[in-house]
Amino acid sequence: MKKIVLTFGLISGALMEAMMFGILSFVDKIGFDRAVIVGYTTIVLAFMLVFFGIRSYRENVGNGHVSFGRAFAVGILITVIASVFYVAAWEIIYFKYMPDFADKYASHEIEKEKAAGATQQAIDAKVKEMKELKANLDNPFINAAFTFTEPFPVGLIITLISAAILRKKAGAATSDHGQPAQLQQT
Repeated sequence: MKKIVLTFGLISGALMEAMMFGILSFVDKIGFDRAVIVGYTTIVLAFMLVFFGIRSYRENVGNGHVSFGRAFAVGILITVIASVFYVAAWEIIYFKYMPDFADKYASHEIEKEKAAGATQQAIDAKVKEMKELKANLDNPFINAAFTFTEPFPVGLIITLISAAILRKKAGAATSDHGQPAQLQQT
């Protein structure tokens, strides 16, 4: 199990890291809103490896069988590894390449409020919220915790779906026609 989890987790994490570093060069051109769409789309695609990791475990280790619990364990470990890679990439990007990210994001959010016709009280509340966000993002531990909550729920959902689809109990042998073996006519 260890080899499968590491292989699929590392590949999924590497895909997410590549996306983050790749989008870094054109985030100013596409804007924050589109970057979020591109980012989450890439996260979903990278987490598709959870499905293939569980399937690989079922076929290669479980001899064609895997319980929901074991499938979930394999999938969630792949998710955790990939999410840790995502966090590491963001920490490097935020502190080394984009130390002004929080300021740019705050400006973007405040301008959005103004464009939507928000009251001065709502704008002031957004300014306060953005100052608190910057303080949190400047703390590497809080930043890491916030960042982990971006990909992990997506991976959790994909893990649950994949485990449900791929579970196959050893006692449920079927014939070539999909009927239980003991009901097959001779």
